[in-house]
Amino acid sequence: MKLCGQIGEVGSQDDEGGQVGPHIPIPQHPSLPPMLTHLSCALCGKKYAWRQLQNVCTECGRPLLARYEISRDEAERFKASLRDRPPSLWRYREMLPLPADQEILTLGEGWTPLLRAPHLAARCGLNRLWIKDESQNPTGSFKARGMAVAVGMAKYLGATRLAVPSAGNAAGALAAYAARAGLPAYLFMPKDALHANIIECQTMGAHVTLVDGLITDCGREVALRKEKEGWFDLSTLKEPYRVEGKKTLGYEIAEQLDWKLPDVIIYPTGGGTGLIGMWKAFSEMTEMGWINTDRPRMVAVQATGCQPIVSAFKANQRFAEEHRNAATKAAGLRVPKAIADFLILDAIRASHGTAVAVSDEEMLEAAREIGQLEGVFVAPEGGACYAALKQLRASGHIQPEESVVLFNTGSGLKYLECFAR
Repeated sequence: MKLCGQIGEVGSQDDEGGQVGPHIPIPQHPSLPPMLTHLSCALCGKKYAWRQLQNVCTECGRPLLARYEISRDEAERFKASLRDRPPSLWRYREMLPLPADQEILTLGEGWTPLLRAPHLAARCGLNRLWIKDESQNPTGSFKARGMAVAVGMAKYLGATRLAVPSAGNAAGALAAYAARAGLPAYLFMPKDALHANIIECQTMGAHVTLVDGLITDCGREVALRKEKEGWFDLSTLKEPYRVEGKKTLGYEIAEQLDWKLPDVIIYPTGGGTGLIGMWKAFSEMTEMGWINTDRPRMVAVQATGCQPIVSAFKANQRFAEEHRNAATKAAGLRVPKAIADFLILDAIRASHGTAVAVSDEEMLEAAREIGQLEGVFVAPEGGACYAALKQLRASGHIQPEESVVLFNTGSGLKYLECFAR
């Protein structure tokens, strides 16, 4: 490895439960009781205090997850109050980690539209199909959710310099929220990262280093330098709070569909934070009595050129092996090894879901089809989900009467070089 250099009114709900509407920040709720109680290791269960900066478990090196306590009465009041709260991920403040007396760090993230996709549905022979369009987040991707919460918590707990390895969109999100927080950001991206991401980060004043390698090489560089440089590492699932921002995807889908979850969720999976976060949200909502025990079948979608989760699922392994020589135009899917692979695979199996790989050609063609039929310019990762849906319909894994949510995790505008013919 070598270095190469350093909005408006609350939206209305459509007749299928699809939610539309712009973002406005939610007010503070200083009267809320503290709900976050501790952190626990997702693998060995070791508990940690949350009121200090934490990365991974000191016993086994696996992710830490935030744990909450809320009574059924408090949960009922919380749910009833949602109808009066502005559209933002911070509407779920009681089940987010930042203490109630602290000011939130926001650029208007969350509460993205759940768009009905009737033309795609007709082409696939489905009755109910939606696209959860995360491109409408600040910085143009779902990464804004995780960074809003993680940067807010890092600042509250005393971090002064933030660092992350990224394929591109996470770097853009950290650059934005670090600037908002008044903290320096140190970003490590592959030298072939999308130009839009590099320019975005540089424009927001972040320190950008391009690495001759993959995101795993970028991660090694952060790990080697973080103690000497005084960086707090915000790598995917190597700190506890990005997943807390991402779990609001699950809360939103439930609320936007009137508390009845879809039969299938199809999600593009690199590090897997969103899939893990949604699975966590479903568990929390069940414990609070907001939803029943029914769960969507979770489908992880990867690229044929980088499919460690798909390979592990097919081999019935709980932990995935690193995918050598990973290559795909979908930058968010070029993750050869995920620290939380076992959590992704656990969720897929517990939900009776599956893992699917699609080629770059299939995902780009599917992205064009989405644009032509539904008017949404999706990232290649979003196209991958629709390509996977077509596979699953052809195989009979998804039936016509089932309801399906596809994820578009970012704006196609960030991937213009991928779509240039």
